[in-house]
Amino acid sequence: MDGDATRRGLCLAMTLGALGTSGLARAADSLLVELKQDIEDGVDSLKGDVKARQARDLAIEAYIYAYPLVTMELTRRNLTNVAAPEAARAPMGQFLKLRGYPAVDNHAVTAPNADTLYTIVWLDVAKEPWVVSTPDMKGRFFLLPMLDGWTDVFEVPGKRTTGTGPQKFAITGPGWKGSLPAGVKQYKSPTGMVWMLGRIYCTGTPEDYAEVHALQDQMSAVPLSSYGKPYTPPAATVDPNVDSKTAVRDLVEAMDAASYFALFAQLLKTNPPAAADAPMVAKLAKIGIVPGQDFDASKLSAPVSKGLAEAPKPAQAKIMNWMKKGALAGDLKLKNGWTFTTKTGLYGTNYIQRALITAIGLGANRPQDAVYPTSTGPDILKKYDGSKKYVMHFPKGQLPPVNGFWSLTMYDTGYFFVPNPLNRYTVSQRNKLKPNADGSIDLYIQNESPGADKEENWLPAPKDGFILMMRLYWPKDKAPSLLDGSWFPPRAKEVA
Repeated sequence: MDGDATRRGLCLAMTLGALGTSGLARAADSLLVELKQDIEDGVDSLKGDVKARQARDLAIEAYIYAYPLVTMELTRRNLTNVAAPEAARAPMGQFLKLRGYPAVDNHAVTAPNADTLYTIVWLDVAKEPWVVSTPDMKGRFFLLPMLDGWTDVFEVPGKRTTGTGPQKFAITGPGWKGSLPAGVKQYKSPTGMVWMLGRIYCTGTPEDYAEVHALQDQMSAVPLSSYGKPYTPPAATVDPNVDSKTAVRDLVEAMDAASYFALFAQLLKTNPPAAADAPMVAKLAKIGIVPGQDFDASKLSAPVSKGLAEAPKPAQAKIMNWMKKGALAGDLKLKNGWTFTTKTGLYGTNYIQRALITAIGLGANRPQDAVYPTSTGPDILKKYDGSKKYVMHFPKGQLPPVNGFWSLTMYDTGYFFVPNPLNRYTVSQRNKLKPNADGSIDLYIQNESPGADKEENWLPAPKDGFILMMRLYWPKDKAPSLLDGSWFPPRAKEVA
C-alpha cells in the first residue's frame, strides 16, 4: 500500500505543470479515491490477518481440549469394529478377555505389562444404563477403572475401594432418571461413552492363569432392560471404513481441522462438557463449535477458516512439548533418573496434561491406583546401554511401598519386551529376591547373567539401548510414599 501511494504521489507531482486547474482537481480527486480504496483494502487485509491469528490461537486451545474425546472415539472404533470377540477386540457391550501376557514378539501394544490380565468392555450408556456383575475375587488384587469420554476415571471399583466380594453395579449416563433393581449400585458417568479397562493381578503360572480365566468368565455386562433375563448380545456390524491397522494417534494427527472439529462437535451431543469447562465452551463458540450442534466449516468466515486450518500441527507440538514443560509446572516429576506423574485419571481443567496423557498413556489410572515411573538412563544426560551393567539398590525395608504390588519391567527402546534366556520381562515382589547380608536388596540390570546365585534378582537387558518402567499398584499414601514424595525409586547406577 505505501509503495503504491508513493508512486501515485510522484506521478501527481510530475503532471502538475501539464494540467490545468480543473484537470488537476479531477486527477487529484481520482487519485484520492484510489488512495482511500488502497487504505481500506489494507485495513481489511490487516483485520483479516488479525482474525486469522486469533482464530488460530483459539483453535489450538480447542484442539488440545478436544484431543482426548476425539482420541477416545477413534480408539473405541478401532477396538470394537468386529463381529464377535477375538484376540484383541470385542464389539460394543461385550467383554474382551485377554488370556495371557503379550508374547515377547507381539508389538501391537507399546509398554505391555506382565502383571495383570485385562478384562475390557466399551459401553454406550447414553440411551440406557448397563449393569455389570463381577464375581468374588477371593482377596485377589483387581481394579475396574471406568473412563468417561474425556478420559477422566470417574469410578474405580476394586480391591482398594470396594473390596473383593461379588458386586453388581449400574453405569448410568448423563441426565438418566429411573430406578435400579435391589442390590445394584449406581455409578454415574458424565458421558455416554464409557471404557471399563479392568485389570486382574496374575502371576503368570499355568495354575494362576486358569484361576483368573475363571474369574473373567464370570464377569458380565447387560443393558438394564435385559437385566435378570436371558440375554444374547445383538449381532455386531463391522464398518469397512474403520481403519484398524493405523495407530490411533496417527489417525487423529492426520485429520484436517474441519474433520477434527466436526467429529468433536458430533461427540459433544452425548459426551457433554463438564460444568467447569464453561469458559472453554465460550471460546469454542467463537470459532463455530457449540455443544449440541453440528459444526459446519463452510459457514465460517475466510479468516476464521484459515486460522482453524493452521491449528492442528502447532497444537500437536504443544501437547508433546508438555513432556518437557510439565516438569517445570509440576505435572511431571524427575528424580534419580526416573520420570513420573501423579496427575492422571482426574484432570479438572488441566487440559494440556490430559491431552499429553491421552497421547502417551491412554487409559492411565488415578495415582491412588497406579503410578508408572519410567527411566531412559541413570540420569537426564545418559541413556542406558546394554553393554554396561547397572544396579538398583534398595536399603533394608525400602522396597517400593505399595498395598497392591510392584514390578520393574525391561523394554527395548521401542517399549517392547526384550527376548532373553529366562523369558523374564519383569522383576517383582513375586520373585524370591535374595537379600544382601544387611537385609538390603540389589536388582541386577544387565545383558549377561550376574551368576547363578544372583539370577533371581536379575532383569535381563538387551545388548543395546533399553528403557525401564516401574509399576506401583495401590501405592501407599503415608510415608514412605511415592505419592507424597517421601519415597522415590533409587537410581539404576552403572557399575564396573
